Amino acid sequence: MSEIILTVEGVDPVELYGENNAKLNLLRKAFPDVTMTSRGNSLKLTGEKKFTQPAKARFEMMVRYLREHQELSVQTVEDLLGGENPFEVRIPVNGDSSNAILFGRDGRPIKAKTRNQKRLVEVCETNDIVFAIGPAGTGKTYTAVAIAVRALKNKLVKKMCSPAPLWRPAKISASCPATSRKR
Repeated sequence: MSEIILTVEGVDPVELYGENNAKLNLLRKAFPDVTMTSRGNSLKLTGEKKFTQPAKARFEMMVRYLREHQELSVQTVEDLLGGENPFEVRIPVNGDSSNAILFGRDGRPIKAKTRNQKRLVEVCETNDIVFAIGPAGTGKTYTAVAIAVRALKNKLVKKMCSPAPLWRPAKISASCPATSRKR
C-alpha cells in the first residue's frame, strides 16, 4: 500500500479540481483503484504503488498545464487522461489511422473526408497562408474551419476571423421592413 501526499502551491484549487470537483472526479474515474482525498491545496493518493504512481504523474501534468496556460479545461483533462500529451500541439495526419483534425464537443472526430481535404490539412501544417480553390460543396470551408478551431484550441492563435459568413441567415420573412416597403 502506497500513500502519496501532493501539495500544490500557486494554483487556484477550484481551477485545478473544477467546479464541484468535476476535473478531480475525471481523475478518480480514470484511476478507480486509487483513493483520492483533497483538502485545500493538497491531494492524498492511497492505493497500490502501481496505480498511485501513474495517477500522481497525471495529476502533476494537470498542475503543470494549469501553471503554463492559466486555465485547465475539462476537455484537456479528458485528453490527458486518455493518454494524450497536452504540451504537444501537432496532430498527426499521415501516421494517424483516424485522420481526425480535432474532436467535437461530443467526442466525435472531425476528419478530412476526401483526398484533397487531407492534402489541405497537410499543406496547412507547413504553410502560414493557404488558398483553397474549387467547386462549391467540396469541403473547403469545412476543412478550413476545423483547422482554425484546432489552432484556437491548441493556443496557436488568439482570434479567428472569416472573410465570408460561415452560416446563412434563414429566409427573410414577410414582416421584414424591406419587404413591406415594396408592397
